[in-house]
This record gives sequence, C-alpha cells and structure tokens, in this order.
Amino acid sequence: MSKTNKISAATLAGALAVAVGSLAATAPAQAANVKCYGVAMAGQNDCAAGPGTTCAGTSKVDYQGNAWKYVAEGSCTDMKLPGDRMGSLKPLDRDLPAM
Repeated sequence: MSKTNKISAATLAGALAVAVGSLAATAPAQAANVKCYGVAMAGQNDCAAGPGTTCAGTSKVDYQGNAWKYVAEGSCTDMKLPGDRMGSLKPLDRDLPAM
C-alpha cells in the first residue's frame, strides 16, 4: 500500500468516525420504557396480570393493580387516573378481579 493510500484510508476512517459521532449526538434520546402497574384498561395490559391470566391482553378489570403496561420512564406515578388511583412501579393490591 502506498503512502497516498494510507493517508486516504486514514482520512476516510476519520471522516466516517466524525459523521457517525455527529449522528449520535444529534439523534433525540429515546426515553426508556418501564412496567407501570394499575394503569391499563381491561384487556389492554402488556403482561403479568396475576393469577388466572397469562400475559398481554388478559387483565379482567380496568386499572387492575397486578397488571402492567409499558410507559415512558418517569411518567408512571404521575399519570392522571380516575378516582384516587395512581400508577405504581410495583404490583398493587387494588382493582383485582373477583375470583
């Protein structure tokens, strides 16, 4: 490989690194999603709806405390829900279906 080719390859690699770095710096940050319990409507949970259920879409009542839905990180406990309900990062003992 000649000296000219080495310089060109190094220049190209450096330019590529700068381009990739600038894309990463300008891309909007994506908020992480977290499991938020007690916020899903009946049948609209993402998973884990307690005993007698399997996974997504199996919650039996609105705002079922042991069913979760993915929400943006930081929004779970601030969600406005009917009554005095609040979302939780842990399963709740409220609004559970009758056994």
